[in-house]
Amino acid sequence: MSVAIPAYADIEVGTELPETTIQVTRADLVRYAGASGDFNIIHWNDRTATAVGLPGVIAHGMLTMAKAANAVTAWVGDPGRVLEYAVRFSRPVPVPDDDTGATLVITGRVSQKLEDNQARVDLVVKCDGAKVLSLARAVVRLA
Repeated sequence: MSVAIPAYADIEVGTELPETTIQVTRADLVRYAGASGDFNIIHWNDRTATAVGLPGVIAHGMLTMAKAANAVTAWVGDPGRVLEYAVRFSRPVPVPDDDTGATLVITGRVSQKLEDNQARVDLVVKCDGAKVLSLARAVVRLA
């Protein structure tokens, strides 16, 4: 499937990315732990997670960050068009031990047109209505 790369001339400040909804399950946490080598017990053991004050097992912050980046790469059609990407982690993403897991809702908008066919995209990433990432920003190169 090919994706039409947004043309710089066709976007404006305020152009919105399509809303993206992504599930994060405990199985995702296991796969991410294996791939990243981050086996911190708070990502798989409810007893330990709650003992340290968390609401339960939480998603890895970098996994949440990566899931949000997928919304940007889907919009620009190519991960190579994402030139910069940064976030701050503002809230943990609790991942229930069920088949559904946590739901991330990702929205974004073009906040600034830059030189050389580049644009800055600001993302809002929420779980259960609360922002879980803040200052989530990407700079992308458009067609």
